[in-house]
Formats: sequence, C-alpha cells, structure tokens
Amino acid sequence: MKTLEIPTFECETGNYHTFCPISCVSWLYQKIEDSSFLVVGTKTRGYFLQNAPGVMIFAEPRYAMAESEEGDISAQLNDQKELERICLQIKNDRNPSVIIWIGTCTTEIIKMDLEGIAPKLEKQIGIPIIVARANGLDHAFTQGEDTVLAAMTHRCPEYNPRATSWEKGGVGKLVEIDAAQDQDNGFVNRKGQLNRCNLVLFGSLPSSVASQLNLELKRQSVSVSGWLPSQRYNELPALGEGVYVCGVNPFLSRTATTSMRRRKCQLIGAPFPIGPDGTRVWIEKICSVFDIKPDGLEKRESQIWKNINDYIEILTGKSVFFMGDNLLEISIARFLIRCGMVVYEVGIPYMDRRYQAAELSLLQQTCREMRKPMPRIVEKPDNYSQVQRMHELQPDLAITGMAHANPLEARDIDTKWSIEFTFAQIHGSTNARDALELVTRPLRRIRESLVSCRSLSKQAVDA
Repeated sequence: MKTLEIPTFECETGNYHTFCPISCVSWLYQKIEDSSFLVVGTKTRGYFLQNAPGVMIFAEPRYAMAESEEGDISAQLNDQKELERICLQIKNDRNPSVIIWIGTCTTEIIKMDLEGIAPKLEKQIGIPIIVARANGLDHAFTQGEDTVLAAMTHRCPEYNPRATSWEKGGVGKLVEIDAAQDQDNGFVNRKGQLNRCNLVLFGSLPSSVASQLNLELKRQSVSVSGWLPSQRYNELPALGEGVYVCGVNPFLSRTATTSMRRRKCQLIGAPFPIGPDGTRVWIEKICSVFDIKPDGLEKRESQIWKNINDYIEILTGKSVFFMGDNLLEISIARFLIRCGMVVYEVGIPYMDRRYQAAELSLLQQTCREMRKPMPRIVEKPDNYSQVQRMHELQPDLAITGMAHANPLEARDIDTKWSIEFTFAQIHGSTNARDALELVTRPLRRIRESLVSCRSLSKQAVDA
C-alpha cells in the first residue's frame, strides 16, 4: 500500500503582493443588505475602492468615506465629533440597521481609538456600530472579510437551548415535517423527518450559492440554523455552547478562532465546499458530527463529474502554477488535481495549518488517488524567484494576481487572474462548471488559435 506523500512547506521573504483588505466592502455590502459601511482613512483608500473594485459606482448609498486630513494626523481635530457628524448623516440618509466602520492603515498609524469611540456614538445615534480593522497588516485582501465577521461574531445573540423547540442537548433531535411537501425534492429522510442541528455556517456567499449549500445539507436531513453574515443584521445566528460552526472559505481562520474561544462554539474541521469532491467531503464531515449516515453523495458526485467531462478533457495532463493572492489556492489546487492537472507550486500569502488541516489532508489523498506529485507549498512567496521557477517549469497556466498577469503573458505564460475566483460562484457541486470555465478559458483560447492557424496553413497549401 502506497503511503501518503507528506506536503512540504517552504517560507520565502517576499512581500505580500495583494489587494488592500478594505476591498471586502465590495462584496460584503451586497450580502448584508441593511448595512452601511464607513471606511476611515485617507483619500487614497477612497480612490482605491472607487477605481479598483468599483464599489462607489454600485454601493454609493451604503458606502461612505471618513477622510483623514492633516488636522486628524496632527491631533488638532476631534475624531469623535467628526465621526458623529458622518454617522448622523448616514442615519438620516439611509437609516441602516448597522454601521460597519472599516479602519485602514492610517487609523493604525495615528492610533485612532475607533473601539473606544464606537460604543459612545452607538448610544447617541441608536444604531449598532461594528469596528473592523481591515488594514495592510493582514496577509491577503480576503482577510478583510475575516476581520469583519470576527467582529460581528461578538454581536450574535447568545444561544439558549431552553428558548428553542428542541430538548436540551438535542443536537440530533428529530422534528416532524410535511413529508408530502418535500419528498419530491429529496429533502426528507426515510422516516419523513428532518434532523434539527445547531449548525451555523460562516462565510459571505451569494444568496443563491448559500441556498444551494443549504439544500445539499437538507438532502441529508441536516438543517442549518443560520449563516454568518446573515442578509439582515437582526437575523444574526445565535452562538454559544452547544452550537457547531463550519466555514466555507479557507481565509476565515480568525472568525473560527473567535467563535471557539469567545463564544464557546465547536468548530467542524472540514475541507471547503469547492468542487464536487470538496463538497462531498464537506457534507460527509458535517453529517458525521451529527451521527447521520450520508445517502447518495457518491452518486451525485459521479453525476457532476460526468457533466463537466468536457472541461476535464481540456485540463487533463496540463500544468498550473499558483503565485498566491487570495488564500483560496490550496482548495482550487486540490480540485484541479482531481480534474487531471499537475500543480507545480502553490504560492500562498499565509497558511493557517490548523484551520486548513482537513483541506491539506484531502489534498494528499487526491494526489495519491490521481497519481500526481504533491505540489510545493510556499508561504509568503518571493515573486522574482517564482518567475525564475516558472521559466524553468514552463507551466501551461499561471493563476496570479492582476499586477503580474501582463508581465507573465509577455513571457509566453498564459495567466488567469486569481481575484476572479474570489468574486465568481465556485462553491458547491453545481458551480463546479463555473469554476472550470474560468480555468479553461485561457487554455481554450490557445486551442482555438492553433485550430485557426492550422486552417490558414491548410488554405495556403491548397492555394
């Protein structure tokens, strides 16, 4: 029996070549529908949000800038009065259910006490204010969401088992439901019952994707208590002892730690639901915690693989190199190895090995089953060294940040922007096709160019 190849971790001294974490505003404002975001920083941060993610174009009514000027830096202005004026204006214009302050690097440098000011203003204006320090001290831009969710965890109501319809300690208690209504959808177990579980999922996903994951679990008779973040602030899930939490993204380690240490929740360590394989193992792990035997997962996964076979034919035998950008690299690499690709290197800005332990284990298992070499995992990679390694390895595709795409294309290396995977719907089995559409687009462009060249050559010979 062949043993699992142990992954090798390396750490270089490269800078974090990534977006600013305040870019999390560009997707969180869409998820938390009754929120308003206030970014506290200089004009440079406002220009970034307006031009890079294009937040101002779409989110202007629910996004504002508190611009720091020379008077703020020299402590000549009263920060509390300025923030109070802006928050009152937000209340009069939009009257949101919650205001989320996003602290930038500037607030760290001048030691602005946002955490001390927020409770006072919250009492004055009567609107909850959450402070999140999404600044350049983070490793990747996606960790801005992690900071916001970790701060929001403290505002979730306390879980009270006596206030629910379940018995105390009834994590796996069965509740009768209308079997006739849902049997066609396959949401009811063989006894026509649904397992009510104290399960909270955390991670910001589009509502349609979150609903798909809810339905996937419901097919296994697992009921989700709530999501963090919720679509509305007053619908935040209850957290506390006896509640299980599970993440859907690999960059949410701070939220996981806060849920366990501060709110006494139990974390379900599972791979992330990216690709049919990851989604199946994710569901199996959740079911095992609640003593539920999964039903039909292998058959459903097999059907998904058949549906994406046309993409797999393109990817089989191809190679890919991850430069590192958004902390999704390990999960996407594992999925692509399952699709038949060879992954030379996985660069990643930061690696929380405890939070991603299940994902790493599945990566090892996938490499063994697909008979592919274990990729090299490099934390905080040096981009200059990576370019040299790519020159030697000559990968078919490089998944990289926007800053390095054009230089690599000039060196005849086809690229795909890693930020596209952050905004695309890639979670769950049903979205595997969308994920592979992103990966195969550069490769299909090459194939189409070759076919065109051959056609022109044939026409020239015939002439």
